[in-house]
Amino acid sequence: YNEALKFYLKAINIRERELGVNHPDTATSYNSIGGVYDAQGNYNEALKFYLKAINIRERELGVNHPDTATSYNNIGAVYNNQGNNEEALKFYLKATDIYEKVLGINHPSTATSYNNIGLLYYNQGNYDKALKFYLKAINIRERELGVNHPDTATSYSNIGGVHRAQGNYDEALKLYNKAYEIFKNSLGESHPNTLAVKRNIEYLGN
Repeated sequence: YNEALKFYLKAINIRERELGVNHPDTATSYNSIGGVYDAQGNYNEALKFYLKAINIRERELGVNHPDTATSYNNIGAVYNNQGNNEEALKFYLKATDIYEKVLGINHPSTATSYNNIGLLYYNQGNYDKALKFYLKAINIRERELGVNHPDTATSYSNIGGVHRAQGNYDEALKLYNKAYEIFKNSLGESHPNTLAVKRNIEYLGN
């Protein structure tokens, strides 16, 4: 991450100087820096750079641009990681509204937004609402990405998680196995996603 951060900070210095602080490409660099801090768990710094990006994108690209929606999603994810569910939901819904309007209700980015909202409700223990949004996401992903795509596998795993939480262990196991096969074939046996689902399968198998 430190190497990536070094690279992005170099890029931002060039872009601020050559393009100006209000250019969409500068916003992209701010967003990338925010992403590195986010991955490091440094949420305050991540939020600072995501907010710099969104200010430019709203002004230069407009509030209905997909890049603006991506920024809303990123900010929502930070709030979610900080446990601020109310703010997270607010930004996820803003992103979803744009994706539905601009990209359509069958676009993979819209599915990602539905998935984010589902995850938020899942973490709150609101399993019925979580399932509703997870099912919206899986319907798009199966149709648009195919049943062997890692994002589709993520949806199977998430829905499996809801069934597990509700005590429907047979259904959970079935979905976890589907997810495991896809992850194993597309990402490999040692990928973190594959290993996480494998642990869930082993837990339910005991």
